[in-house]
Parts: sequence; C-alpha cells; structure tokens
Amino acid sequence: MALSILQRNNVKVLGDGEETLILAHGFGSDQTAWRYQIPELQTRYRIVLFDHVGAGKSDFNAYSPRRYSSLYGYAEDLLDLCAALKLNQCSLVGHSASGMVSLLAALVEPDRFSKLIFISASPRYLNDVGYVGGFEQSDLDALYAAMSSNYYAWASGFAPIAMGNPDKPELATEFANTLAAIRPDIAQAVARMIFQSDHRADLPKLKVPTFILQSSDDVAVPMQVGQYMAANIPKSQYIPIDATGHLPHLSAPDTVSKAIATCLSS
Repeated sequence: MALSILQRNNVKVLGDGEETLILAHGFGSDQTAWRYQIPELQTRYRIVLFDHVGAGKSDFNAYSPRRYSSLYGYAEDLLDLCAALKLNQCSLVGHSASGMVSLLAALVEPDRFSKLIFISASPRYLNDVGYVGGFEQSDLDALYAAMSSNYYAWASGFAPIAMGNPDKPELATEFANTLAAIRPDIAQAVARMIFQSDHRADLPKLKVPTFILQSSDDVAVPMQVGQYMAANIPKSQYIPIDATGHLPHLSAPDTVSKAIATCLSS
C-alpha cells in the first residue's frame, strides 16, 4: 500500500538531514515550485516533495470528486504520506491551500508535525461580516464562469494576476503552464472547493506552533487574512515578508528561503 501512495502523489525524498521537512505546493502549481528553496534547505533537512492528486505528475486516475469535495481529502493524503514514510514530528511548509490542508491534518494527528509554516494561506477567501477574505461571491462566480468557458485562456490570464510581478513575465508563464497541465474538470472542481471553503472555526483548535508568512499585493490573500489567522491560532506568529504576489517562493525565492530557515531554527 505504501508504494501506491508514493506513486499516487509522485513523492520524492531529498537530502539526508536528521530532521524532516515536507514542502506542500498550492493550487495550480506542483512540487517544482520549491526548486529555489531546496538547495539551501536540503543540506540540513531531509526534504519530502509531492504533488497533490490532480497536479504535476500525480496519478490523475486517483482523482475522485467525492474524496476531494473538501480539503479533508487532501489532508487524508498528507497523513497517508506521513504514515508511508513513518514521519513524526516533522516540519511542513504549506503554500496557499496547503496551509489549511496541513492544519486539518495536524488536527487529526498532531504528533506528525512539530511546526507548520504557512505561505499565502487563507482559511476563507470570501468576505464576511467583520472579515476581509478578498473576494465577493460575484467575483468568484465570474472566475468560475471564465474557467468553464475557456480554461486555457483563463489560466493564461489569471497567472500574471496571481503572480503579481509584471517585471518577471517568465514567472507568470511558468504558473500558466502548471495551471494548464491540470485537467480542466479537476481544476474547476478544486478551485470552486477551495474558494468556497471556510476553516475559520478550525484555527483555534490548532496546537502545533505555526508561522504565517505573508507577502503584500496578493490578489487571493489580503494582508488582513494573515493577521486574522495569527489572532486566532494559539501558538502562531505573523511574519510579513518583503515580497509581492501569491507565489513569493518563486518571485522572491531568497527572501522566502531565509524566512523559512529562520522559522525552522527558532
């Protein structure tokens, strides 16, 4: 069974440090998004990389609309992976949706994780009374409509907005390519599931020390979201980083690598 899990999620293990660090990518990207962080981190850590089902070189046949109708399905996958590799007390860096995926996994099996580091994560993307999430429902409905009418055109248009670094167009092209590699039906279902999710009530339950790295000018996650999480997760620290856009590990890799290393050593 362990073998099938490692194949399903295209798991790679690098380095031979005593401590294990899992790098979990966000929606629209895959494990290659961490390539700038790996050289600095693998000298000290055993790094576990994987692709969420439906992304990268994961087994697309393993995608089930029922299993992945919520982030809990991805949290189960993460715990499966930890069990297969016999991981306990490891650190995890989760970008975007993987922030809440790791939070949900840590609520079920807290001993698997010693600390969590969120990058551009959000418990809820929709605005609510007394809460700034960044989107109105009408914004999201327009996004879903654009995805369904011409997914590849949507991907090429959305990528530069999400990347938020117009001086580095090659990064937007890369993100557009990883978005385009996802099967359109999977991408639309997963995007809708993520954007309609609400895990605010889960934040106070988290007992694992958590670092919240937040860039500025993130179209999907306003600064207020990171501050909200820090106010509601008991053992958490909010760390604004000198980077812009939703994928700072690609747009400001050195800044993010240093921030991760600081969190891990603290």
